[in-house]
Amino acid sequence: MEKRILGNGGLEVSALGLGCMGLTFGYGPATDEKDAISLIRRAYELGVTFFDTAEAYSQGGNEKLLGKAVGSFRQQVVIATKFGFLDGDASKGVDSRPERIRQVAENALRYLNTDYIDLFYQHRVDPNVPMEDVAGTIQDLIKEGKIRHWGLSEAGVDSIRKAHAVQPVAALQSEYSLFFREPEKEIIPLLEELGIGFVPFSPLGKGFLTGAIDEHTKFDTTDFRNVVPRFSQDNRKANQVLVDAVRQLAEKNNATPAQISLAWLLAQKPWIAPIPGTTKIARLEENVLGAQVHLSETELAVIAEALSGIDVQGERYPADLQKRVGK
Repeated sequence: MEKRILGNGGLEVSALGLGCMGLTFGYGPATDEKDAISLIRRAYELGVTFFDTAEAYSQGGNEKLLGKAVGSFRQQVVIATKFGFLDGDASKGVDSRPERIRQVAENALRYLNTDYIDLFYQHRVDPNVPMEDVAGTIQDLIKEGKIRHWGLSEAGVDSIRKAHAVQPVAALQSEYSLFFREPEKEIIPLLEELGIGFVPFSPLGKGFLTGAIDEHTKFDTTDFRNVVPRFSQDNRKANQVLVDAVRQLAEKNNATPAQISLAWLLAQKPWIAPIPGTTKIARLEENVLGAQVHLSETELAVIAEALSGIDVQGERYPADLQKRVGK
């Protein structure tokens, strides 16, 4: 698979990574451990060298799973994990105090069974801790060899600038897809200006862009999408027009809607590396092939024209979680 560079520090990753959250958290019951390990190892066989986890995904359980899966080829992959929630629980609010950042780093090294973290993100900006203090703590951890690069997740323009001024930021991880294009307004131009990579999560619109979800879909009771306004039954019905447009282009390219959606993201900038997640090996293999789909300027123009006439309905987070992003 093609490799891409995130940030000016030379962090090399596969063009597509693997978001591991859904293997234990957020989208229904956890995947059987044996199956989850098999999926992660299959991703590596297919050329994926970029794996994303976080303390908040099962309070370290997701990190332990990933560490076990990649142990035999640890040196060949890039592991990204995250700090920033109180007790590692997103429902409790944010916590990026320097002592907490250090504690999460030490825990992650133990959970992942590794000597270093390739990429350490602040999961959400903490308004109670100056960004200069956060970046300074990260700088110390880099000097100590415990982490190699750092990043921010869902941060706003001011926070990104403040962070980068203290310790160069390798990557911003935020939602970006055909289903959510808000970063195009301010974030992507800023990342280009500063030389920061972009790691879109939910690049398939939390599954919506695959075409496998419609107004009749029933989610597991523990599935996060049950509380997401964009996934209300009425909004799923209204937003189907977007999937239909992607599906038409997919058919012309002998590809799937998911592959077109990923190819579109990869075509936006050479420093974008999406991290689609899945619990199914068949979906993983489908997604990886998306990196081999190259859309022409004409096809990208067709997509842009189609998007200009589509107004996606519904917010991407419930109100309480929306307050945490863009800070």
